[in-house]
Amino acid sequence: MDKPQIAVIGAGLMGHGIAYLFSAAGHEVRVQDSVPAALQRLPARIAETCDLLGTDRAAADRVIGGSSIAWAAANAGIVIEAAPERLTLKRQIFAELEQRAPGDAILASNTSALPIGQIAAGLTTRERVLGAHFWNPPHLVPLVEIVLMNEANWPAAERLAGVLRAIGRHPVFVQRDIPGFIGNRLQHALKREAIALVAAGVCDAETIDDVVKQGFGARLGVLGPLEQSDLIGLDLTKNIHDTLMPDLDTTPHTHSYLDALIAKGDLGMKTGRGFREWTPGQADAVRERLRRALIEAARRR
Repeated sequence: MDKPQIAVIGAGLMGHGIAYLFSAAGHEVRVQDSVPAALQRLPARIAETCDLLGTDRAAADRVIGGSSIAWAAANAGIVIEAAPERLTLKRQIFAELEQRAPGDAILASNTSALPIGQIAAGLTTRERVLGAHFWNPPHLVPLVEIVLMNEANWPAAERLAGVLRAIGRHPVFVQRDIPGFIGNRLQHALKREAIALVAAGVCDAETIDDVVKQGFGARLGVLGPLEQSDLIGLDLTKNIHDTLMPDLDTTPHTHSYLDALIAKGDLGMKTGRGFREWTPGQADAVRERLRRALIEAARRR
């Protein structure tokens, strides 16, 4: 597993970023996509990422695109599926991968939230099937959540983690196969309370964002939530919880406030209005601010 050939299924935003990571570390990568335009853009996107991060453009030469899953997976040691987030499609892909990839190849899904057991339903070699949730954009965000279904997945998970560490990623193990894994559950728990606060008239959306960015968000990059609890003391944490927990939102479904916005066609920056109003210039400024921050962080590593 020192330098296994890599197959990436899907040449989109996640797929091309994942392909770059492995190719920049010296791996040969085959990228499959059924959309010709995505394959045509692939070499340029890999080269642009090389320039962005100061990587030798020779990495782009190690990435080859094609339309056949069988071709991509034929000699792969690791296959990363990065197709659209549709369960039926992912099941079809993994059924073919089980037949086409070498018997000892690791088969991993980049799904953001779907349980891996649902994707692997009907497969006979489930011990080699994992979640490998790269964060967007994968070439700038180091975390990868490796999701296990059961104890039988540990050998494959450890092998995958070793390769990911070697290419500069930070793998963590998700030891129960639950929707959303760890990161998205934390992220959307925060969003649930944020939406509830706005819906209840406590504040507006801009205030929510300011409180996170200018308050506790400023320390999250260096101090995790449980580290912070240990830092201040678990007795203080409990005292806060005793007051706060009974009052937190527990809506067990999508909040009606969010449903109402979607029903009106207010979908966010792409429509000019979501929780907040956006001009095209304001939206572009946010995207550029995020891009620059992530690039600077990646260059410092």
